[in-house]
Amino acid sequence: MNPKGTVSRIFLAISILASTNIFPFAINYYIGSNKTASAQIVESNNNQLFYIYKGQRIPLTQQKDAIAVEFKPLPKTRTRGSSPDPLYLQLEKDLQTGTRTRGGGNPQIQVKPLGKNYALVTLTSSQNFDIKKKIQNQNYVKASLPILSRADSQDTIVLPNEIIVNFEANISDRDKESILKQKNLEIIRPLRFFPNIYIVKSTVASGTDILNVSSKLDGVKGITSAVPNFLQSVSSFINIENIEEQNSEGFNDDLSTQSINKTTTNVTNSGKAEIDYLGLQWHLNSTPLKECLPQKINGFNALQNCLKQRTTENSSSKSSSKSKSSRTDLHVTEAWKNSNGGKGVVVAVIDSLIQWDHPDLRNSLYKVEAADKCPGEVYGWDFSQPSSSKKPCEIGDSDTSVSPLELNALKRKLHDTFKLSDRKLIRRYLTPKIRQQIRFRPSEKQLAEYLRRKIRSEVGGEFHGTLVSGVIAAKPDNSQGQDSQGIWGVAPNAKILPVRVFGLNGSISPSSYIEAVGYAANRGADVINLSLGKTLPTDVEEFALSQVLQQNPKLVIVASSGNSNYTQVAYPSGYSGILSVGASNLFGDRAYYSNYGKGLDVVAPGGDLSTSAGWLGGIPTTGGTWMDKFWNGLAFPNSRWSPTIDFKGKYWWMQGTSFSSPAVAGVVALMKGEDTDGKLNREQLVNILKSTASYDNLKISEPDKKSYRTVVNKGLIPSSVTEKQFFFGSGLVNADAAVRAVKK
Repeated sequence: MNPKGTVSRIFLAISILASTNIFPFAINYYIGSNKTASAQIVESNNNQLFYIYKGQRIPLTQQKDAIAVEFKPLPKTRTRGSSPDPLYLQLEKDLQTGTRTRGGGNPQIQVKPLGKNYALVTLTSSQNFDIKKKIQNQNYVKASLPILSRADSQDTIVLPNEIIVNFEANISDRDKESILKQKNLEIIRPLRFFPNIYIVKSTVASGTDILNVSSKLDGVKGITSAVPNFLQSVSSFINIENIEEQNSEGFNDDLSTQSINKTTTNVTNSGKAEIDYLGLQWHLNSTPLKECLPQKINGFNALQNCLKQRTTENSSSKSSSKSKSSRTDLHVTEAWKNSNGGKGVVVAVIDSLIQWDHPDLRNSLYKVEAADKCPGEVYGWDFSQPSSSKKPCEIGDSDTSVSPLELNALKRKLHDTFKLSDRKLIRRYLTPKIRQQIRFRPSEKQLAEYLRRKIRSEVGGEFHGTLVSGVIAAKPDNSQGQDSQGIWGVAPNAKILPVRVFGLNGSISPSSYIEAVGYAANRGADVINLSLGKTLPTDVEEFALSQVLQQNPKLVIVASSGNSNYTQVAYPSGYSGILSVGASNLFGDRAYYSNYGKGLDVVAPGGDLSTSAGWLGGIPTTGGTWMDKFWNGLAFPNSRWSPTIDFKGKYWWMQGTSFSSPAVAGVVALMKGEDTDGKLNREQLVNILKSTASYDNLKISEPDKKSYRTVVNKGLIPSSVTEKQFFFGSGLVNADAAVRAVKK
């Protein structure tokens, strides 16, 4: 298996600047020694577009083969039906139908949803003008918007007529309006929880001119910063293997991915599948799996029997010390014995779809109690849908789970992978960008299988927030009795506060993300997990995070370091005060994708599907495709169609710093659960976490050693920074040691 194309390089923790590849190896464009940054957007005089960061120009280009479409708001009754047709599908049908004459239809036109109110349209150069004209003629289309991208990258940045402006403190509303009027701007609305930050729009400019308008606000008296409210499409998902036929080997041929698919899971007389999920969760305790893998095990059933035996043996207090296998986990099972499991601690998950009714999550939800609680606000809030309303309760909605519109879109894609022939699937889903990613000439069958794996991964990955939540606080549904099976979170007695910021296809804007952080803090979160990245770093975002941390000195914000295999951490983990977490794998190596170097605080298991353990090297967690309504009209799957543990995808194997981050957020919850009097502030908790981390059983590969020597020889880091500090920060987190230190 090619490690750079494995099933689960997750979307949300990727460095935006690293992916441009325009900086020399040594440029410290992310962070200085104190993790601070400033940013602005400008457009040069010769009409070239640039993103300016710390004095470096990062070119932006306007995509010629795609445009974004903003839809008119749907009536509320339209969004509540059982299976309404999404507007992006309606647009695709309208563009594909008609005659083949000038201005008619084109069956090759593809439309992808971007959240609820936007869509991306792929254009053909021969019909650009006609297609754009036909789009504008649709009565449900509000506007067409330019799409930008950075040099040498595949990202998608939509540019609406919106600018986020941060005014100086104590400036009057009258002065604010006066400043904006002079610049031909008007207020759309203030950001919730941040009284001096506003979304504004230009009354005279549109398109790429918004970049110039924004840049000219920098330095204006009364304004501390301004940045376009970019709508970005961060691939909300799991990258898949290279197009070559995958060979996801287990520790031996009998445990290959194919073998896992072919063997049936043990089933009890009641029809209930018997899977030792706890044994598979090696990030909690790696001993059972590491002791079973080297044995001659024929298939998944035999592995399960071994795991059950080893898990039982390791339940004794002295078993871990007697084990011959090296521990590469978080020592969570030991921490459970010395803690209350995070009881009374609230962890906010700011992410994508959070299917809070998952059987292993529904008993771990925090019920919102607030004086200004909105109607229907029970379990968190959804900020993923842009809003121009000035009424707080009309900014987003109260349900972070999949809506009927979204379900219809995702269900269509999933069903197509099972129902369409190879040729029809290729015709519908093969795009020019996908063609560019293929490095050899595949057969039709190879190409179709590649697309199937990719699409299925994308559908499952839309539930990234559900996957992340399970790592933190999942626990088996106790209504099934003592024999209930399921996933255990690191802090199973903590409560999850779901906060959604991503729409479909990873759509996110700075305004929704900033408001989500403010909401989580306002609603009493003790810990916030940010398994996200690849967002444009801005000083507005940095100011908002800094303000939240200053106002809540006991709040701990944990963020993933990024999945770009780069020498500095991604945002937001690069900001001062944020706990940055990298990823390690089952065998104690740095996960190949994990960012490292400057800004990295600690590492935790993040999964690595490229190792000899195959899918078993991933992090098992709660998925979102288990719902019956996903499979209505489709035969029940009798094999694993993606890195799913069960056939429907109630549980998935995952990898990415997106999962090492919530693992550490769970450890912080365990620590806070023992600080019952709330005596420890953020700095003290982080210091304990880092001081109890360890380099034991962590290994550095030969390529990483070579990279380290290069960096030191070029004077890019001081020689006092050791190899292990460079790649692992303060080391692998030890939950048991951290909990014991808090109790002392």
